[in-house]
Amino acid sequence: MLERVVDGAAPPKNGVAGTRPRRRAGNGVFMEIRVLGPVEAWAAGRQVEIGAPRQRAVLAAIAVDVGRPVLVDDLVDRIWGEHPPQRARHALYVYIARLRRALAESDGRLVRRSGGYLLDADADLVDLHRFRSLIAAAHEPRRTDTDRSSLSRRALTLWRGTPLGDIGGDWADRSREGWRQLRLDAAVTWAQAELRLGNAGAVVGPLTQLIEEYPLAEPLVVALMRALYASGNAAQALENYAVTRQSLIEQLGADPGPELRELHAMILRGDAADPAHTPPAVPTGPEAPALLPPDVPGFAGRDRELALLDAILAGAGEHPTALPIVALSGTAGVGKTTLAVHWAHRVAERFPDGQLYVNLRGFDPSGTPLPPAEAVRGFLEALAVPPDRVPAGQEARVGLYRSILAGRRVLVILDNARDAEQVRPLLPGAPGCLVVVTSRDQLTGLVAVEGARPIALQLLSATESRQLLVRRLGAQCAVTEPGALDEVITHCARLPLALAVVAARAATQPLLPLSGLARELRDAVGGLDAFDGGDASCDVRSVFSWSYRSLSPHAAQLFRLLGLHPGAEIAVPAAASLVGVPGPEVVPVLAELTRAHLVGACAVGRYTLHDLLRAYAAELTLATDTAVARHAALHRVLDHYLHTAYGAARLLEPHREPITLCPPRPGVVTVPITDPGAALAWFATEHVTLTDAVARAADAALATHTWQLAWSITSFSNRRGHWHDQAVVNRVALDAVCRTGDLVGQASSHRGLARAYFRLGRHEDAETHLRRAVMLAEELGDLPGHARAHHGLATVLEHRRAYVEALRHAEKALALYVAAGHGNGQAEALNGVGWCHALMGDYRRSLACAQRALPLLRKFGDRHAEGSAWDTVGYAYAHLGRHKRAITCYERALRLFREVGERFLAAETLTHLGDVHQLAGDLDGARRAWREALTILDQLGHANAAQVRAKLGGTPTGDGALRLSAV
Repeated sequence: MLERVVDGAAPPKNGVAGTRPRRRAGNGVFMEIRVLGPVEAWAAGRQVEIGAPRQRAVLAAIAVDVGRPVLVDDLVDRIWGEHPPQRARHALYVYIARLRRALAESDGRLVRRSGGYLLDADADLVDLHRFRSLIAAAHEPRRTDTDRSSLSRRALTLWRGTPLGDIGGDWADRSREGWRQLRLDAAVTWAQAELRLGNAGAVVGPLTQLIEEYPLAEPLVVALMRALYASGNAAQALENYAVTRQSLIEQLGADPGPELRELHAMILRGDAADPAHTPPAVPTGPEAPALLPPDVPGFAGRDRELALLDAILAGAGEHPTALPIVALSGTAGVGKTTLAVHWAHRVAERFPDGQLYVNLRGFDPSGTPLPPAEAVRGFLEALAVPPDRVPAGQEARVGLYRSILAGRRVLVILDNARDAEQVRPLLPGAPGCLVVVTSRDQLTGLVAVEGARPIALQLLSATESRQLLVRRLGAQCAVTEPGALDEVITHCARLPLALAVVAARAATQPLLPLSGLARELRDAVGGLDAFDGGDASCDVRSVFSWSYRSLSPHAAQLFRLLGLHPGAEIAVPAAASLVGVPGPEVVPVLAELTRAHLVGACAVGRYTLHDLLRAYAAELTLATDTAVARHAALHRVLDHYLHTAYGAARLLEPHREPITLCPPRPGVVTVPITDPGAALAWFATEHVTLTDAVARAADAALATHTWQLAWSITSFSNRRGHWHDQAVVNRVALDAVCRTGDLVGQASSHRGLARAYFRLGRHEDAETHLRRAVMLAEELGDLPGHARAHHGLATVLEHRRAYVEALRHAEKALALYVAAGHGNGQAEALNGVGWCHALMGDYRRSLACAQRALPLLRKFGDRHAEGSAWDTVGYAYAHLGRHKRAITCYERALRLFREVGERFLAAETLTHLGDVHQLAGDLDGARRAWREALTILDQLGHANAAQVRAKLGGTPTGDGALRLSAV
């Protein structure tokens, strides 16, 4: 292990450099809780008895959040997972009482706080937090390389083996995976510092050992290649590159990253940089993300709030283990986002590892806040995590997100939050970062539990309002028309959003005197009703209506219809579809709305509205446009999303049974997508809007759009692990088509729900929906749909080990595909029959079926199903004792799965490959394959990771032959 190689000494006894001294126990000696190995507590130089594994798990579950309350529900989830016993809370209270007695002689107290329990102690009492503090200190710019090496080395000595080594369960597994990333960061930091100090020879051995454990960790490989090159062993460096490149291609379907490729090229040229002149870098991070929206020109006022923010940042160093959080609250339109973004730009250089920003849509007019899991996904992609490596579940995503941010200085802006619950999963887990949350809610829970610093934003003062207008309109207006300036401020009631709209209008009409603008405002009628329970002191409809009436007819029409659009962002083709004109014609109209400050450009070709303006646009279209016009506009924009999504889905799954769409209405503009990569990119950009579109279609009684949109989203959702979303949209679709009696839509929605529930491990629910799909397909006379439902039932029943019944459904699917003349489905079902025979132990019949399926699948070009057939052949050969032939078949299956980006089945095949290596006596080959499978399953947050982890640990797990193929 690296930590033993770089420093064989025991962990320091009297605190560690770069951290606060640990609190002493009551008898005058240090107390310590250790989780970076078996869970232990030490006091007075001896180990404290803390009970059985479950009780130790309780201590660990609280200790990892030392100083912060852990809610009882969260503790139950961490200890028992999704299926706790009936008396879990009682058991928890018993464990807490015992732990209190065990820790009675120390200053580490377990106290009840805010609906949970808190370990009231210095953070450095817990080795995990000492580890994080040391790494954070090593990354401080003021540190010398000697400091960096020493701090990183001391952090690594805290690692005593497998973290939480005597604790099982999903939470422990997720935590271990995140902490392993911290260990990698520490190792890379140490290696880079040693290289710059000229100690290349000291780096080679430890890194070589660690790379055996983490063969795909490119920063480790970079450091090792630099060390080998600096030691005069360029040939070995190039060999390491070749091995790593091959592993990346085989396991991830990707080439090495730019840093590794560039180093390889430099070594080939003989001009690799001297390690001593290589600047320190963030160990495993990508290029620093910079997601901040543009700063607003002409920012004015808010001196008090800016000073408070500066003070919070300056004081962050006084609490090195705490995460600084600012809760910036205030009414709609008061300028929370503007202030947060302006301040973020001012201090961005203080956060060299990047700035993250997300609009959480907490008070979006659609009523659908952004789920935290989606926000974390966006952050992970900004942090250069490949989309197909983003875990499926929220907790796994959060764990990866926090691991990546550990030891880094990143500014996180969480804009427009609904409440504290939406925010908590997005908080980094370690110091070094700073979070600013904006919300109309006061976020009292975040203040009470997480210690957020509240800043309540009020309306601008009269002086600040004048500053804002003067900076945007020029100083002359204050000299020549001070009365008009004050009247404008009065009509806008000092609300920044209203003032910005007026300033935009004035800027576009420079010949109109300010007094004329004031008169128009005076004459404007109506306004948005008081919002947020009357906490705004002005009627902003008068300001918005005044600006709206200045628009050209085309711009006014588009603005109104934007109130119908599902989602907060809209691209040019969707906007063109709303109004029924070609794309180029809508671009100048959007530009006019942008100049009027009624929409904002958020990316190239994409626009967004403030939620108050969306609400106003929805009011306008309801009052101005006829029901027929509104329905036509909504129908066109839903046609845009449906036809574009369907085309993209066909590129992702060309062998899936097609559905029949109605032609798009006149005026609909679709996005031309020509390859799977472009299809994935479009889906990634529009995923949230598409989910909203399903709900909007259901609300508008457009049931066909509802189920066909859900069908079209499924291919992308399956690839990216959006199974919860997939279940939601198919549930909405099923309700919609049940109301209209659409049997085709019902059958599709039942299959879609089954597919989602199967991936989520809800096999009984999946079976229920598939049985209903079978009945509907039979009633409709839909032979391919009938066959697909039986094929899905066979897959679900395999996972429930009902092999005889599974075989019956697989054979029924085959017969139906033959009757339908569906060649590709027939071949896939033939392999399904073969797989059932394999699970029942009839390996020769299994082999015969799968070998008959292979040439048919190659004929139809279905590489996905061909990979499954090769896996079946390999499985049969393995159980017939023909191990070499089985390995060859598994490797062919693996290549096909990687080609099509099917990571689930690649993990299954790697598991089988490890099994056959074990049968053949090649234990090293078995562990390599299992480790690769475990990496994929952990990244995807899949429950089968536990089975593979048990194989690596030598624990029996059953036959391990459960197929992950799609329902």
